[in-house]
Amino acid sequence: MKIGFTGIDLPEGKTKYKDETLIALEEKDKAKKVAPFFAEFIKDEFVQSEAIVVPKSNILDILILDIEKIETRLSKLEDGSEKTLMTRCLEQLEQETPLCDVEFNDEEIEIMIATAPISFKPVVQLEGSEGINTIIELALEKANYMFFYTSGPKESHAWLVEKGSEIIACAEKIHSDLARGFIKGDVVSFEDYMNCHNFNDCKSKGVAKLVDRDYIVQPNEIIEIRFNV
Repeated sequence: MKIGFTGIDLPEGKTKYKDETLIALEEKDKAKKVAPFFAEFIKDEFVQSEAIVVPKSNILDILILDIEKIETRLSKLEDGSEKTLMTRCLEQLEQETPLCDVEFNDEEIEIMIATAPISFKPVVQLEGSEGINTIIELALEKANYMFFYTSGPKESHAWLVEKGSEIIACAEKIHSDLARGFIKGDVVSFEDYMNCHNFNDCKSKGVAKLVDRDYIVQPNEIIEIRFNV
């Protein structure tokens, strides 16, 4: 995940996220390999970013770029629904409200995606005292991301997906073969997993759920995929 930033001192490049859930899984399963999540911080680069972090006092550094873009767009528009939308966006920006915090209907969202203002991306306004792990957490939350996990003696792995993802999409994230040959998924909560010896123990105790491809994976769940290719 790429996180753009401005007005704050952050290390550029990839930073390992200190994931307490993954650390606990690694210790429990004595995993030989660990695959954590890395956030990539990009200074003053917003187009390629999936989220943006900025001190609250510097929010206009972001919004002024959108104000200029939308003013230019408005000058070329005749009266109509898009002009009404752009006018509303401009009003919100002038009140120092990022466009990611404004409610839009489905038709408006399509226009916003096509127009691509910077602050329509998830923008986190920082107080200035947050540590880097907290900043990553805030960016993930704002961007509506979550982690699910796979874990065992071979490897403990954190996987980043959008909240509300079906297990078939999570299977695809792990490996295309798992999605292509998907039969069922076994799912257990982190808390239940930590109270069992291993995944098979979770199954025998009945705390692991057997689910179909449309099951919505919940944050921090540990999953296994039954597949046949």
